[in-house]
Amino acid sequence: MSVVSGVLLAGLALPAVGGIGLTAKGTAEGFEDIPDDFKTPPLTQATQIFDAKGGLIAKVYERDRTVITADQMSPSMRQAQVDIEDARFYEHGAVDLKGVLRAISKNAESGTASQGASTLTQQYVKNVNVEKAGDDQAAVLEAQRKTLGRKIQELKVAIKLEEELPKDQILTNYLNITYYGNGAYGVEAASQRYFGKSNKDLTVAEAATLAGLVQNPSQYDPKLHPVAAQNRRNVVLDKMVENKHITAEQAKEAKAAPLGLNFKDPQNGCITAKAGMGFFCDYVRHVVKQDPVFGKNAADRKKFWDTGGLNIYTTLDPDKQAAAQNAVSSNVRVTDSVSAAATMVEPGTGKILAMAQTRPYGLAKDKNQTVVNLNVDAAMGGGNGFQPGSTFKPIVAAAALEAGLPPTQEYSAPNKLEYPTMKTCGGTWKNDSRPKAVVPNESSGEKGPYQLKMAMALSVNTYFVQMEQEIGLCEVKQMANKLGITTKASGKPLEEVPAMALGVEEMSPLTMANVYATFAAQGTHCAPIAVTRITTVEGKDVPAPAGQCEKAFSEDTARALNTVLNGVTENGTGKDLGLDDGRQIAGKTGTSDKKRAAWFSGYTPQLATSVWLGGPDGGVEMRNIRINGDYHTEVFGADGPGPIWRDAMNGALRGTPKQRLPLADIPDPAPKPDPTGTPSGTGSPAGTPTGPQH
Repeated sequence: MSVVSGVLLAGLALPAVGGIGLTAKGTAEGFEDIPDDFKTPPLTQATQIFDAKGGLIAKVYERDRTVITADQMSPSMRQAQVDIEDARFYEHGAVDLKGVLRAISKNAESGTASQGASTLTQQYVKNVNVEKAGDDQAAVLEAQRKTLGRKIQELKVAIKLEEELPKDQILTNYLNITYYGNGAYGVEAASQRYFGKSNKDLTVAEAATLAGLVQNPSQYDPKLHPVAAQNRRNVVLDKMVENKHITAEQAKEAKAAPLGLNFKDPQNGCITAKAGMGFFCDYVRHVVKQDPVFGKNAADRKKFWDTGGLNIYTTLDPDKQAAAQNAVSSNVRVTDSVSAAATMVEPGTGKILAMAQTRPYGLAKDKNQTVVNLNVDAAMGGGNGFQPGSTFKPIVAAAALEAGLPPTQEYSAPNKLEYPTMKTCGGTWKNDSRPKAVVPNESSGEKGPYQLKMAMALSVNTYFVQMEQEIGLCEVKQMANKLGITTKASGKPLEEVPAMALGVEEMSPLTMANVYATFAAQGTHCAPIAVTRITTVEGKDVPAPAGQCEKAFSEDTARALNTVLNGVTENGTGKDLGLDDGRQIAGKTGTSDKKRAAWFSGYTPQLATSVWLGGPDGGVEMRNIRINGDYHTEVFGADGPGPIWRDAMNGALRGTPKQRLPLADIPDPAPKPDPTGTPSGTGSPAGTPTGPQH
């Protein structure tokens, strides 16, 4: 008893006499100022993420808390908390000497240190220190250490705090910061968690239940320990009677009431997002944690996100998201060995309008859930991407057209070709392998000469390798950079190799959708954007990323590309993918090596969509495979992801005005005489493509 009493008195007396100059100089100096954080602490709150129409996508938080003002709190809540924690709160200063003596007496009687002497203000200071420690467990433990030094430090701050803030404000701050169990911080979150209502609407009995939790949230948890919680509630009610805040009759009525829980399980994070929106929600989280507009370094951005208390308004269009999600889900089953992902981007703005994939967002692998966003690069929560195959060929064409080659450019395009020597940005690429590396076309009957329109429609490999040789690999790489492709999806640098034209360097659906959005926007490339506006819960605007658009290539090049890619959907590998309303479209099929990935990327003037299909880890060869119950001998871009693209675009564009693509006049080649005397065209005549659909 002597030891316990001595520690209490030592810890309390030192700062108490500091005001009359009896402490060491260092202690007195500590009274001069207290950090503003103690007066208005930056409390961690929940952040809400909204779609483009104002619908809630998800609520995310490190700590579930909604800060409210005194007049938004139940008067019974404020009274109950004071009565059970510090009944003389409005009568004493930062130190309650009567409380100290009472604690000493009670501890002497029991032979333990079970009775504390901390005032509500001291408890508030301790909670602020814990809050400031965040998720740093070492700092949290330091803030909770029950040592003489810690006690003195808290008392110094508490004394100064009571000089600068009115009691009512200290109480309000306390009620907003305190932990009430089950992940609920502050009285508003606690009211919603346990009773499903706002704090201002609590009954006396409900307020007493919450007030009783603070001493030991786990021991008095009303969900797990209802009897203990009810007994504790009744103790609080008795205290309220003792302090004349309610009558004995009111207490009797409140005690007779059941706990009346309407418990709401904690709903946190992107896993709680509306169906199909979890991956976009996670993308927004990565945007905030990586964009310099939210902090100069990673630690500052993490703190910004963790502190929360934000309303984040995004570009996600709920109708287009539903169309994309329905398309991937109805064409590929969750249990299939392959998965599908689709991203929609608005041309001319870079706004991400939809982001969907077959396998749902979540951690339950036995339910085929994943948190890997297959639509985006690894740095933004995705994987290492997938080979885009021939959907990369239009990038080569754009580079060639910008370099001055005509849209009627013709190459011999033999059925197979040894990779030729090519110029790179820093030197020369040579085919030094033994035997020399060879590029074949898809079928034995595919051989030129071809011009660009037909070569694109049939996806002729050797044609685009010859085009690459003429303009050089550096031109292709630089055009890819202008279109937003600065690295592979993994973050590794692009390689200047001839197979670049065939799409061997892994990309994400978002990257490819953004490329095709640039084609649709007449050569204007806009960096993808997901966030349009951010406000605090008080309604103050927070700086958000600005859209960044630049001209990647000329409108002449754009018109030529539109014409060539429209030909793919009219007469080429994508000819079966027309939309229900007959509107004009353009796009390109793509299939990677060994059929491990298949793509269709296409657009109208107002919407670009890229769809990928394949094994989530890239290791499934799509031959002799069942997808959505249908058997495929082998999967190509036109018959795998193509129908998903068509379904997604049909749903997304239904009821919107039809717009035509600006096209160029690219004449078909003149017929050339056949050695046998029979006239023939250059390659296959328009409208009659040959060979499998690439």
